[in-house]
Amino acid sequence: MRILFVSAEMSPFAKTGGLADVAGSLPKALAELGHDVRVVMPKYRMISDDLRYVSDFPVRIDQSIETCIIRQTEIPYAWKNMKRNLKVYFTDSYRFFDRDGIYGHFDDAERFVFFCKAVLDMLPHINFKPDVIHCNDWHTGPVCLLLKEKYQWNDFYKDIATLFTIHNLEYQGHFSSHVVRLLNCDYDIFIPEKTEFYGMFNFMKAGLVYADTISTVSKVYAEEIKTPQYGERLEGLLQKRSEDLFGIVNGIDYEQFSPQTDKNIAKNYGIDNLDDKKANKTALQREMGLPCRNVPLIGLISRLSGQKGLNLIIDRIDDMLAKDIQFVLLGTGDEYYHEQFRAIASRYPKKIAVNLGFNAKLAQMIYAGSDMFLMPSRFEPCGLGQIISLRYGTIPIVRATGGLAETITDYDTDKEHGNGFSFEEFSSDAMLNAIDRAVYVYNDCPDVWKALVRRAMEMDFSWDSSAKKYEELYKYTIKKGKSK
Repeated sequence: MRILFVSAEMSPFAKTGGLADVAGSLPKALAELGHDVRVVMPKYRMISDDLRYVSDFPVRIDQSIETCIIRQTEIPYAWKNMKRNLKVYFTDSYRFFDRDGIYGHFDDAERFVFFCKAVLDMLPHINFKPDVIHCNDWHTGPVCLLLKEKYQWNDFYKDIATLFTIHNLEYQGHFSSHVVRLLNCDYDIFIPEKTEFYGMFNFMKAGLVYADTISTVSKVYAEEIKTPQYGERLEGLLQKRSEDLFGIVNGIDYEQFSPQTDKNIAKNYGIDNLDDKKANKTALQREMGLPCRNVPLIGLISRLSGQKGLNLIIDRIDDMLAKDIQFVLLGTGDEYYHEQFRAIASRYPKKIAVNLGFNAKLAQMIYAGSDMFLMPSRFEPCGLGQIISLRYGTIPIVRATGGLAETITDYDTDKEHGNGFSFEEFSSDAMLNAIDRAVYVYNDCPDVWKALVRRAMEMDFSWDSSAKKYEELYKYTIKKGKSK
């Protein structure tokens, strides 16, 4: 199959969250299955200029004409023991993307309309007609709309199918109706059945309405978003499209996240030499200024926002730290949480250490050096932290929602298959109970804990399995697109 993967961000070029990790890993995994996969993303200022020029062409936005320059680089991968290169294209525009930051600009609507149009316009210029275009999150929703409303009358674009993946339904891209003009479409698309959403144009809704199929990043989340609690006022549409909605859990790059080869950790280790994990705990304690003691060390790496359940921690931090434990937090986000965790760290300098920023090396040290990894999320479409922590033998403590519920089985509920500790009710009491249970097993049942760590590390959440599921979904999407 010929697959075009469209994303606003991609690791290692530009990243704000998990979407970049998926865009950096899934296309390679699909290419390794033998498919012709190409990726396209905007060329932001932070991306190196060391890219090959491919083509340029005009893009019409309302009544103005903007120039798009297509640039390209390649990422190596292996196929049948042969080295191949994955082509990554960049839509370059001085006006729209030569600035700091990825999102949050006053003209984001215009920027991502330009991107969506450029994605479609570039295809003849790179001589690539995909069987399926895989769009990701709200920034790419108009690709699905434009293909159906504007481009399908051109023979080149006939029979191109679209898959739209929801990575986080909370972020939808709400803008005024002037987006219709930017798209150069008729206003008959701005109705509740199509793109209108409480008086606004909704980028995400455009993808959900017009895509041939829809996916999200776990089976559980695919069911959750059809309910008022998680549907973000789009549950009716998602229910209507239920037959076309699929959940496929994300994987991680097992070469990038490997305790046996990770150069960012103090000492490499694996299932056969678990004792070497202790050296990473000591190194983490020293790095974060905590006493080097053999007590349960809980790690948390997160965007600091309400979604992540941080209020549960703040509400019961005194009870948490009344236990003989240590807590390490790495993350950045809302200033409210910055202030709260700064204050907590100053009250408990020997028990909690906080780094309010992003530090890739420190993140790996936390995954390797912690005993447990806490994710008390209010909702979590997939989550990667719990999967990475399993890889490093660090036991997750999670709220059972979305991808967390799909990937983590509570040990006390299922001792034969349990790989972590989970709680269902979104409450600080339920979270504290899960922490208590984990700390008890760690302190009082060392053999059980060691077996739990081994089981965690034996689990396979690489992209291999997920890529094969996407492969099947693409086949279905192409078939469905041709039937319309």
